[in-house]
Amino acid sequence: MFVATIGFFDGVHCGHRFLISQVLEQAQQEGLHSMAITMDRHPKTIVATDYVPCLLTTTEERMALLRESGIEHVEVLEFDHKMAAMDARMFMKKILREQLNVSTLVMGYDHRFGHGGGTHEDYIKWGEECGIKVVIARQFESHYASSSEIRRLLNEGNVAEAAKLLCHPYVLTGIVESGHRVGRTLGFPTANLRISQEKLIPANGVYAVATELGAGVMNIGRRPTLDNGTNLSIEVHIMNYEGNLYGKELHLSFIERIREEKKFASLDELKAQIQEDVRKASVLFDTTDKAV
Repeated sequence: MFVATIGFFDGVHCGHRFLISQVLEQAQQEGLHSMAITMDRHPKTIVATDYVPCLLTTTEERMALLRESGIEHVEVLEFDHKMAAMDARMFMKKILREQLNVSTLVMGYDHRFGHGGGTHEDYIKWGEECGIKVVIARQFESHYASSSEIRRLLNEGNVAEAAKLLCHPYVLTGIVESGHRVGRTLGFPTANLRISQEKLIPANGVYAVATELGAGVMNIGRRPTLDNGTNLSIEVHIMNYEGNLYGKELHLSFIERIREEKKFASLDELKAQIQEDVRKASVLFDTTDKAV
């Protein structure tokens, strides 16, 4: 039997982690296992056919972050039209109690689920009917820790502030694919990345990023100096690394935005600016390492 909580948990940010900590406390008190229940897609993609997700985390990233938070079991529901049409009372009985064996449900103070929703009193009553104790979680002290506020910060390029609300750096995961190979001719080879279309891409600009292969400098933008047109390029130069990365998966953690993207008069000016970007990133990582 489980003490569980349910939500989409996009980003698994500080507010989510505060809720999860209460699930863990409740599970310890009751001598039960802990569970987080999430969905394989954003519910809005089912109820609103024109909705295009702009997610902070993929399903795999959410599952990994939830497990890292200390939760024992992560259940990913296949959210479809049938589930979207199920009212909360039936959802609690059929899915939570009978399918997932939930004994206690810890609900976020502002969370609702099931077609038509309900009040907290309704959820408590429906839970009693099917054998689930419903506990309303305490409110997180900062109302700014929300997925929408984090998206706003990322859309401004403010990755450092977004990391504070996430309780971890924002991450992009991408597959390295063939690019224009201009960076190599400038002395700064870059890995061009293909990112999931559902993931939020931070504002155009140059960023200091951490990867599993070392510190890097990432550029997101239209590459105006190289007349890239309207095509968005996402490329990273990994400092002090040499090797073939084509086809490999990279995980990039955003540390800080170094500057906005701009057009330079020549490739020599661009090269000089990249050298300065790398220098700033090196100083930043040196400072970060010492702070740790």
